[in-house]
Amino acid sequence: MRTSKEREAVKDSRQPDYLRNFEEELDRYQAEQEAKLGLNQSNAQWFDPVPRQFFAKDKDSTTILFGGLTMAHDYLMEGALKGLGYTVKHMDCPDTESLRFGKEFGNRGQCNPTYFTVGNLIKYLTYLRDVEGKSKEEIVSKYLFITSGSCGPCRFGTYVTEYRKALRDAGFDGFRVLLFQQQSGLKQATGEESALKLDSSFFLTFLKAVLIGDILNALGYRIRPYEVEEGSTNTALERCKQHLYKAFSERKQLIPALYRCRKELQTVKVDRTRVKPKVSIIGEFWAMTTEGDGNYQLQNFLESEGAEVEVQSVTAWILFLIWEGQYDTRKRMHLREADSDSKGLKGKNPLKRLLILELADRTVRGMFHTYARAIGLRGYHLPDMDEIAEVAHSYYNNHLRGGEGHMEVGKLILNVKKRKVNMTISVKPFGCMPSSGVSDGVQSLITEIHPEAIFLPIETTGDGAINVYSRIQMMLFKAKQAAQKEFDEALAKKGFSVDQLQKNIFSRSPITEPLKVSKHSVACTSANVVYQLREIPNRFSFRRHKVKEV
Repeated sequence: MRTSKEREAVKDSRQPDYLRNFEEELDRYQAEQEAKLGLNQSNAQWFDPVPRQFFAKDKDSTTILFGGLTMAHDYLMEGALKGLGYTVKHMDCPDTESLRFGKEFGNRGQCNPTYFTVGNLIKYLTYLRDVEGKSKEEIVSKYLFITSGSCGPCRFGTYVTEYRKALRDAGFDGFRVLLFQQQSGLKQATGEESALKLDSSFFLTFLKAVLIGDILNALGYRIRPYEVEEGSTNTALERCKQHLYKAFSERKQLIPALYRCRKELQTVKVDRTRVKPKVSIIGEFWAMTTEGDGNYQLQNFLESEGAEVEVQSVTAWILFLIWEGQYDTRKRMHLREADSDSKGLKGKNPLKRLLILELADRTVRGMFHTYARAIGLRGYHLPDMDEIAEVAHSYYNNHLRGGEGHMEVGKLILNVKKRKVNMTISVKPFGCMPSSGVSDGVQSLITEIHPEAIFLPIETTGDGAINVYSRIQMMLFKAKQAAQKEFDEALAKKGFSVDQLQKNIFSRSPITEPLKVSKHSVACTSANVVYQLREIPNRFSFRRHKVKEV
């Protein structure tokens, strides 16, 4: 049997001479033109390098800029890094001016996190140049920016390249950007001689700042809606952050500082007879975490409209990354042959890896609850990642990664089934592929299965805030009705009146104690307070009868 080459040769031999000559002439002309244009040269793939040099000799003269989490996290991380010997400055929360800078110098079609983050950086560098009078060379040599990165199914994977382009066009070509990889864990991208010592002390200090930042935020959102004196919660939180910043920067024990914070928070007067719907914010990580114009100041707006806000913690994201490692390892253990991928098991001990990941999970949870008890955060439960994965798997495959993955679906289902909140808002940048596919696709099925769910997906573009606020207000009206219904049912079941609660007949109750929390029964906090008081009147009555008998 003839081979394909032999068949082609026979075919060519049967062609007329003029056709063969014509094709040879075309090939010759093509080769000639390619040579003139330089197309016949084998060049390496073009690569746009991002300057990432941060050597030990430059440590004392270099200021590290960073930002992107909540203001509490960024402030505490600044103190933590100062305690490790670095010169650092956290960026202000991005605003609409940052968005303007980002859109001016960035490519079109980017998502909000890119525009706001790089715009915020360029805004600050422009301030250093135009207001403080620093030269471009001085800024490039004495400042650098730390950000997160990833290789995922969305534009997040191109952020660093976009930063490079925007910085170059803004006149800061050569500015250094250090990248921490999200999917593969925190990874140094600056070379062997980097001044960043990513050792156990660094990661432990970083973790402590994240955990305590989450705890402060949880306390703030829990107390602030019920404060009697407006602004007292924020004032107490500012003093708490100062205590903790000092402890971090001076490398002192954190537990005594947390106890001082507890005393500060106990001075806040609250009234939990005010009925407020509890609203959970989920969605794309940056959009649901930022506290500025990047999500239309969503948290502040909800509180101003009479809601109690439940935010997602950064600790939960760390636990999700640990869960991913455990899940992938267990799945890879059943492959016919160990793979040699970066996360593969070839030449590795899978049981040892699972043990390390389990230890990491327990360590994070243990540290969180230790700090929470010290400052007075009670009744706060970190998410069970196995439970979230189990309830979401039927609707969103656990193998699919990108964004929050299956967590958005699982969180909504648990919010409804366990009556955790009265309303759930999913927020993400316009065109966010992972989150939009979930919120606008899968979640529509979830709300059809659970029609009692009050769910609202919103997209952020940096403008159109009025339209977003209007949509939230319409859905929030339903949530307020649901919360009031829960409160009225609790009063009817326990035989209390609003007047009795407001007269504060129960001393040291969750009604007036800022750090006390009621056992969970329904979503509304005020209703849970009523259910918690069910035995206290009988106890007081019993004591009065005992006194009379004596």
